[in-house]
Amino acid sequence: MPMIDVYATAGTFTDKHRLAADLAGALMAIEGVPDIPMFRQNTAAFVHELPAGDVSNVDGASNYVRVQVLTNAGALDRDKQIAVVSQFTSMVADAAHDPALADRTWVLLTEAVPGGWGLTGHAYTNDELVAAARRQIAELQAPR
Repeated sequence: MPMIDVYATAGTFTDKHRLAADLAGALMAIEGVPDIPMFRQNTAAFVHELPAGDVSNVDGASNYVRVQVLTNAGALDRDKQIAVVSQFTSMVADAAHDPALADRTWVLLTEAVPGGWGLTGHAYTNDELVAAARRQIAELQAPR
């Protein structure tokens, strides 16, 4: 149930909501998690617009995008890390209608420590997250 934060200068994206939903869906697909409410309702992206002048490199250029992806520990093996960075970079450039933005998009992957993933008022370890997902899958599959 990752959280995705996208930081860009205001006006970079014409449809921030679509970008947020697309990034969240892509990350669920890359992770390979079950399509259950627990994951659908808790995998989200936030698009943060920064005022002009709030971003700069050493030379003064400000046309960059930073994407921070926070997952639980071990959620992304090496192949998944590569897929997230590649797909998110392309998605950001596409959403901005600027193919050159791919060269100025930074994707940072961060893992929460076990017990450092809070959801529904509880700080989950990986084992607890897996157990909660399995319970929800069993509930969804139970005859009614």
